[in-house]
Amino acid sequence: MLLTKVTEEVREALAAHRPVVALESTIIAHGLPRPRNLAVAEELEELVRSQGAVPATVAVLDGTVHIGLDKRQLERVAGDEDIRKLGHRDIAPALAAGASGATTVSATAFLAARAGIRVFATGGLGGVHREWTRTQDESADLRLLAHTRITVVCAGVKSVLDVPATLQRLETLGIGILGYGTEEFPGFYLASSGQPVDWTVRTPEETAEVIRARDALGGPDTALIVANPVPESEQLDPVLHDRVLAEALDECREKGIEGQAVTPFLLEYLTRRTEGASLEANVAAVRGNVRLAAMIAAAL
Repeated sequence: MLLTKVTEEVREALAAHRPVVALESTIIAHGLPRPRNLAVAEELEELVRSQGAVPATVAVLDGTVHIGLDKRQLERVAGDEDIRKLGHRDIAPALAAGASGATTVSATAFLAARAGIRVFATGGLGGVHREWTRTQDESADLRLLAHTRITVVCAGVKSVLDVPATLQRLETLGIGILGYGTEEFPGFYLASSGQPVDWTVRTPEETAEVIRARDALGGPDTALIVANPVPESEQLDPVLHDRVLAEALDECREKGIEGQAVTPFLLEYLTRRTEGASLEANVAAVRGNVRLAAMIAAAL
């Protein structure tokens, strides 16, 4: 049973210790509207290449994990409306059933680390949901990253979540956080969540030194988060963000939306009521994260 296919380009780069950056596929299949999703996917891969690294977009196709996609496979993930959304717990059933799916943060981090990739770029992490004390709703991203040694470059956690509670949970799980060029944790659509970070790095080389120190120490296989803020010039207007998010949360409560349906509802509401401005901030954040991840991978 063939479980994983690694493209020749990625396989050769890993064997020669050249820089490789893992990219998730959920943003392609479920995070952006068609046909723009394919254009962004191709742009992100080219951003990795422009920094001298090799992109490895991860997905599951017909019951096989793919580490790196060719043009046809990328087009399939972007265009097939039946592509499922796979967290790490869904991978085994998908493989057994011969299913196809785009990988979330947890699935991508797991599969990338398993393939020997050290750096992964995404938009924003999942985390602790609002009203956690009542719902006990927490993203699978956090627990998976507590057991996976990989560096994740992101723009913080999605701003629709409970950011302070998520930061406390990350500390409990022993997941390290570096603010990249900032002393405040990014707010996904916003340059800052208003929450402080304990450690700041300002260059890819400084970040690489932290990764090397972690490797030398050994210890638990936890992830390292490099929190890279979206540029202030490209962030969503904070006043607009707060107003629309408050409206979205009110509507969520009125409609009784709970569990896994909450985050997609809130993100779609923000996109619609900000007339696409939140989507543009998301894409800007991902671009910056992918570029930085490639620079860090090259510095390693």
